[in-house]
Amino acid sequence: MEIKRFFLIGLCIILFVTGCSSTAKKTSDEVIAAFKAAGLEAESAGAMTKDDYGMAPFVCKGTRFLIASLGEDSGGRIYICDNTKDRDSLAKYYQALGKASAMFFSWVFVKGSVVVQINGDLQEDLARKYEQAIP
Repeated sequence: MEIKRFFLIGLCIILFVTGCSSTAKKTSDEVIAAFKAAGLEAESAGAMTKDDYGMAPFVCKGTRFLIASLGEDSGGRIYICDNTKDRDSLAKYYQALGKASAMFFSWVFVKGSVVVQINGDLQEDLARKYEQAIP
């Protein structure tokens, strides 16, 4: 009887911990799939190299994607971050650029371990749909 009780308590703890792990780190593939499921453009996704980061902090794992309706080679970036310090520094970098000059404005959305940065030429209502679609 004692073994059954021990087993049930252990099972409850495992189920509780598993149920609380909804903040599991997402992947860029999951974010792209969520965008597409929401009917949003996210084409030609590819891993970013250090050269793709430009002056941005070289932190987090980056993926570029295209939004064809914005024109050739325009779209956004998805960053999957291992920690909040890197996530926040990356988001603040893009936000500061937009504040420094309207020419450098871009949409920046943060959810969990994900930072999404999208070309600022995208209309706000459409940009907000990308924000809502981030899993």
